[in-house]
Amino acid sequence: MLESGNAKGQLELGFRHLFGNGVPKNAVEAVKWFTLAAEQGDADAQSNLGVMYAKGEGVPENAVEAVKWYTRAAEQGDADAQSNLGDMYYQGIGIPKDFVLAYKWSNLAAASGTDSGVALRDLVEKQMTSDQIAEAQRLSAAFVPKPEVKP
Repeated sequence: MLESGNAKGQLELGFRHLFGNGVPKNAVEAVKWFTLAAEQGDADAQSNLGVMYAKGEGVPENAVEAVKWYTRAAEQGDADAQSNLGDMYYQGIGIPKDFVLAYKWSNLAAASGTDSGVALRDLVEKQMTSDQIAEAQRLSAAFVPKPEVKP
C-alpha cells in the first residue's frame, strides 16, 4: 500500500530502516523508501536521498546523483539540502566549483537558521570578489521556493 503513493509514510519507513527503529537497520531499504517519496516530490526525502548518495550509504557513492537530489530539495526551500548543495558547489564535487552558487545556497540555508549554512557562507565569502558577492546576494534575494507537483 505504501509503495503506491503515500510520500510521508514512505519517508517515515525510510527513516525507520535507516536507524533501525522497529525494523532491522537496512540502508538499502532506506534508499528504496526515500526514493519512492522523493520521486513524488517530497523535499525531505530528496534531501536525505542526496545524503545517501553523497556518503555511499545503501547505494554506491555518486556525487552527481547527490547533487541532483539536493538540487530538487533545495529548489523547494529545504535548508539542509541548500547547505549541502552549497558545499558541493564550494568543493566542486559532482558539479563544477562555483563560489557564487555556493554562496547563494549557503546564504539561503543560513537565512533559515542552519549553522552549517552560516559557516559555509562566511567561508565562501572570504574567497569572493565584491562583484561575486553582490551577484550571489542578488540570486539569493530573487529565490522563490518551487514546490514540486506530484506526478
